[in-house]
Amino acid sequence: MNFQDTTIAFIGGGNMASAILGGLVKKGLPASNVQVVEPWAEARERLSRDFGVAASEHPGPALAQAGLVVWAVKPQTFRDAAAAVAPHAKGALHLSVAAGIRSDSMARWLGTERIVRTMPNTPALVGRGMTALFARGAVSAGDRTLVEQVLAPTGETLWVDAEAQLDAVTALSGSGPAYVFYFIEAMTRAGQEMGLPAATAQRLAIGTFCGASELARASNEPPSVLRERVTSKGGTTYAALTSMEQSGVADRFVQAMQAACQRAAELGDEFGRDGPAT
Repeated sequence: MNFQDTTIAFIGGGNMASAILGGLVKKGLPASNVQVVEPWAEARERLSRDFGVAASEHPGPALAQAGLVVWAVKPQTFRDAAAAVAPHAKGALHLSVAAGIRSDSMARWLGTERIVRTMPNTPALVGRGMTALFARGAVSAGDRTLVEQVLAPTGETLWVDAEAQLDAVTALSGSGPAYVFYFIEAMTRAGQEMGLPAATAQRLAIGTFCGASELARASNEPPSVLRERVTSKGGTTYAALTSMEQSGVADRFVQAMQAACQRAAELGDEFGRDGPAT
């Protein structure tokens, strides 16, 4: 199955849906092969203007044409949206980019086992995302290929074998961009306090993160070795890293990510309930 020959329905038309949709249109997906269900009129108008796709306020029988349904709704609205969509899309493959909704809840609400759950991150908006995927047992090899094609314009993809691993993925790469921005802020602040103009400090911080990340990607050596090569005993880098070690920065950072992982599991329990929607 090729994405260009597939009718794709997006439930929700926010930033992540726009990132996927924009990439697919650039790759040759005809606008006529796209349906969007989006309750906000302003978002519908934007999608129509930017991509030439049809967007409706409510799901309807036209969704039966969709071979793939992409779920890009807020977690707290997923169950109600699924109740409205399910009668029209039972034959489709379902791909979720919604945080916190486990696939067993989706299967129960949608009445199908052909579900792929993903954990993307915000660099997908500029085609540099990192998305982990988990497929339920009914998802075929062809389904997996289609999903990979659909997500390719957003960046890299990586399949995990156990859905529980997505909680760790959420803590690491899902929330990860915020950690990077946090350190960029701290480095910028330090640069200013040491006498650099704010714009100069920020440019240096961002450029350093980008360059170091590309070096780590291109190298066959682990980050620990790359770090050691920058660190001369008694030098400036050594002074900074020694200060970080004495402050327990690494241990505290690991603890912070573990807190994020725990919260991801809690959200899965909360959003997966079948009680009244919140």
